[in-house]
Amino acid sequence: MAKRVLVVEDNELNLKLFCDLLRAHELAVEPVRDGREAVTLAREFRPDLVVMDIQMPHVTGLELIQQMKLDISLRAIPIMAVTAYSGREDEERIRAAGANAYVSKPISLARFMDEVRALLAA
Repeated sequence: MAKRVLVVEDNELNLKLFCDLLRAHELAVEPVRDGREAVTLAREFRPDLVVMDIQMPHVTGLELIQQMKLDISLRAIPIMAVTAYSGREDEERIRAAGANAYVSKPISLARFMDEVRALLAA
């Protein structure tokens, strides 16, 4: 059975890129364009991994990571943050919120998939 990945990304092009790339590697993917729906969908979809944009309208990826890590049914799911924030203190802040991995945009497709595989194998 294919591993399941929830992709939370408000940018349509990035969402399509991530979903197409993950599907090409035979993963089951559920896209979420609006962060306000992410926690509810995570409970329903039961992903093995969440790929989370940090800069989103309405609710930030940092807030969503914190919400997921406080939810007993979601806290064990690894989260990979994908963001344009690329400073050292940005990475520290994102990891402190509970992200298990961090990939900066523009992404390297190889690095993105290496991180996905590592998190799914853990």
